Amino acid sequence: MTDTPPYKDAALPMEQRVDDLLARMTLDEKVAQLGCVLITSLVRNDTFDADAAAELMRHGMGQVTRIGASTGLRPVASAALMNEIQRVAVEGTRLGIPIVVHEESTGGFCARDATTFPHGIGLASTWDPDLVGEVAGVIRRQMLAVGARHTLAPVLDVARDPRWGRVEETYGEDPVLAATIGTAYVRGVQGDDLRTGVMATGKHFLGYGLPEGGLNWGPVQLGPRELREVYAEPFAAVIRDAGLASIMNSYSSVDGLPCAGGRAILTELLRDELGFDGLVVADYGAVRLLISHHRTAADEADATAQALNAGLDVELPAHDCFRALPQALDRGLVTMEVVNEAVRRMLRSKMALGLFERPYVDPDAAAAVYQTTEQRALARKAATESVVVLTNRNGLLPLDPTIARVAVIGPGGDDQRLLQGDYHYPAHLEIAYENAQGDTEFAGDVSNGVHFLPENGGAFAAGPHYAPHVTPLAGIRSLLGHRAEVVHVRGCDVVEPDGADLAAAAAAAAAADVAVVVVAGKSGLRPHCTVGEARDATDLDLTGLQPELIAAVAATGTPTVVVVLSGRVHTLADVVEQAGAVVQVWPPGEEGGNAIADVLFGRANPSGRLPVSLPRSVGQVPVYSRHRAGGGKAMFYGEYTDQSPSPLFPFGHGLGYTTFGYGQAVVTAGSTLDPITVTVAVSNDGPRDGAEVVQLYATDKVASVARPDRQLVGFARVDLAAGATRTVTFTVHPSRLAFYDPEMRFVVEPGEIVLGVGASSADIRTEVSVTLTGDTAEYLQRQVVATTATVD
Repeated sequence: MTDTPPYKDAALPMEQRVDDLLARMTLDEKVAQLGCVLITSLVRNDTFDADAAAELMRHGMGQVTRIGASTGLRPVASAALMNEIQRVAVEGTRLGIPIVVHEESTGGFCARDATTFPHGIGLASTWDPDLVGEVAGVIRRQMLAVGARHTLAPVLDVARDPRWGRVEETYGEDPVLAATIGTAYVRGVQGDDLRTGVMATGKHFLGYGLPEGGLNWGPVQLGPRELREVYAEPFAAVIRDAGLASIMNSYSSVDGLPCAGGRAILTELLRDELGFDGLVVADYGAVRLLISHHRTAADEADATAQALNAGLDVELPAHDCFRALPQALDRGLVTMEVVNEAVRRMLRSKMALGLFERPYVDPDAAAAVYQTTEQRALARKAATESVVVLTNRNGLLPLDPTIARVAVIGPGGDDQRLLQGDYHYPAHLEIAYENAQGDTEFAGDVSNGVHFLPENGGAFAAGPHYAPHVTPLAGIRSLLGHRAEVVHVRGCDVVEPDGADLAAAAAAAAAADVAVVVVAGKSGLRPHCTVGEARDATDLDLTGLQPELIAAVAATGTPTVVVVLSGRVHTLADVVEQAGAVVQVWPPGEEGGNAIADVLFGRANPSGRLPVSLPRSVGQVPVYSRHRAGGGKAMFYGEYTDQSPSPLFPFGHGLGYTTFGYGQAVVTAGSTLDPITVTVAVSNDGPRDGAEVVQLYATDKVASVARPDRQLVGFARVDLAAGATRTVTFTVHPSRLAFYDPEMRFVVEPGEIVLGVGASSADIRTEVSVTLTGDTAEYLQRQVVATTATVD
């Protein structure tokens, strides 16, 4: 009888198991654990190629790239394929180290048949962390069912330049909102125990959301204070409050230091200051970019050494530069101690996931956790809560459900593709299936060495495959039933002028009692998309002939609701002037049409709030709520020569169909060491039940450095029946008010703090002042205590 080696004994302490396994490994086996294999390289002629897998994984393998997000496999087949690959690693290699399959899940698991929830910015628009936790729980269960144990989500980038195409993947412009939503997401995905959870990945560390010119991968110019207080804070929060298991680097450089090769970023800041002890994975091709994009490395061995020395552990999506690790060791560019530490972190992750004990899944059970009635109901709830009503002139909304004739106009009215964000399935898979069909539009700059586009057909063909999606037209028809005539005229395309028929759209509007104009963006990674990764823009107006379409419909005099269905932050000043009501809908996913109908016709009272400020024009960019003292206005007249510097719609803005009243806030005295409590009564003074997002902001009146004029420090989503009043109590720990002083100490200084409670960053209903007593208190950013809110 063969004795079980210590590393396979789950009863032993993890570090003892890791030490034992590491001591048994050859250099080739260590290199293998720091890399990845593309699922597409394991498939031949529409079949898993066990021989190819055995050759590629002869020394083992760290990870496998995206079974779900690269193929058209359904859950049962996906689970079965994972088992076949896993069997090669566990039963066909010397040490039997299991592999980890990683996937994407920004707006739901990016895989066929998985539930398509609102994209990241839509989830943030709910300002509902409990709901986001539920969404993440569905993602966890669906990924577990097919054996995917590592997700490359959430996107924690603070997004302050709407020209950047990836804003739609983020949780918006504010570090506290992003931190709160991100923490809820990570808790839901990872669960209480990683043995029954999925490793989440916070990305992209760091500063990726403010690239020069809004250009993807562009350099980032940020000082150390802003970098930490704003851009690092969501990561810090998710590390300290949710035990984040994984981090992904940013493609950008920060002040000239590429994040993938910057020890000051990935070790000194991330690990030493913020206390992260998990796995750092490379964004796809980021190690090679040290050679081709940043030009800080001369060759693959140099790039490998830079990345490992910086603190990056695993190269994704495939072994590329890290194959040169033996050369880097021979040349003295990296030490075996550094290599061993990276391998340790990979092995710890696999042990924490319980993969050594349970490497396989049950394919027959996989389909049962996909597209259930409960999941679709949750998708509808999430989409409904994400809808933001921007304007509602003369109470046009909600529309009367007994209305006789409705015209649904615009390219977004009946196109399921436009409900998708750039990391939704199958929109994201266009990079695969359109390329496989011979369309070379995606070619671009492939100097980063990332070749992960599948070329297989049959069951592995990547699409397009849609889960059932409800368009706005279908949602409105379903809600109104046979009581109303609902006509649809597309009017124009999202971009192309060919085939536009503005006259037909105007005629349909003129014959209707109300016109619902659904203008749209097209999210994705392909050049024909208007927003998404690598789809940056200098013009934030609606694309194509959509502005003309709105003008043509509005000119008929028919009451007009404009629904902006887009992942782009658009400039909407002209739209606001023409429409009776304007509604913002970020990519909402499969139940988007029902959600839009529910809000427009009053079945749901809208409660979405903006996670970003909407600019008046692109010339204001960046414009956001948390600007430092002296910002937000021009000196010395206060305005631009041609317009106000304020946003068209501020951060936190959103209208409902009822009105909320705020009592006078009451504050307890605090100190630099003791918490402050802020209590306010909130009443529903209108005729409808609704939910108010009560927002708490703080202003440090005098500080040793320029502090934000007004910063979000907490919020609470409060459900209120018509006529009801509830009391909200915020508890603010002083560390939540801490900042980096001139000596870069993280401190809270004594002095006056003004606390404002209101409905948006520009709609403060009640303010109260408190003086923090005591001496200057020094904290660490990894010790910040999140604000809590209780509702009685």
